[in-house]
Amino acid sequence: MALPGSLCLLWLLALTWSVPRAQPLAPQDFEEEEEDETVSTPSLAVPCDYDRCRHLQVPCNELQKARPVACLCPGLSSPAWPPDPPRLGEVRIVAEEGRAEVHWCAPSSPVHHYQLLLWEGSGAPQKGPLLNTTVRRAELKGLKPGGAYVVCVVAGNEAGESRVSQAGGEDLEGVSFPAFGPCGRLTVPPRPVTLIHAAVGVGTALALLSCVALIWHFCLRERWGCPRRAATAQAAGAL
Repeated sequence: MALPGSLCLLWLLALTWSVPRAQPLAPQDFEEEEEDETVSTPSLAVPCDYDRCRHLQVPCNELQKARPVACLCPGLSSPAWPPDPPRLGEVRIVAEEGRAEVHWCAPSSPVHHYQLLLWEGSGAPQKGPLLNTTVRRAELKGLKPGGAYVVCVVAGNEAGESRVSQAGGEDLEGVSFPAFGPCGRLTVPPRPVTLIHAAVGVGTALALLSCVALIWHFCLRERWGCPRRAATAQAAGAL
């Protein structure tokens, strides 16, 4: 009768040794599990280093190609339409050299070239050379001292050129332009050398007039005598 009990005990012992024991997890095992569960998030796009008013600014689409993750460019209008007018910026005049440095900002449109227009009084404007799309600064040369001009910046692409108001006319003083438009008035002051020559000329003329007046006064005095001296002599003779 004790045999079945012994068999059951032997069977339980065999089952206990056959089951694999659980092994404790090391810290590196937890790190591997956390790395497996971590989901890689894609890099977020950032705005491109693009400034519409920067001289020799690289086009924004080229900046996108130079980055591993494409950056964000400002919005542009359709290339099927002519570009919006650029915004005229600072105009620095160098009166001594008869030139001016014109600065502008690009519009929110595709641009293939820029061009400066210069009016002096009435008539057709003087057109400068075509400038590539990276240029934001150009020079105007041959300006006359004391002259009044109107300068405009034009942007162009395959669809046409930006709009420019009729800036020419006989009276440039009466022309008004928007504060952030493509055109502005340009007045060249007289050269400092010219002012010095004018001052020297006026001073010389005054000196000559003074000399002539003194000479004329002494000539009259020698010819007619001094009126005060003659009156004194007559009074002495009467006494």
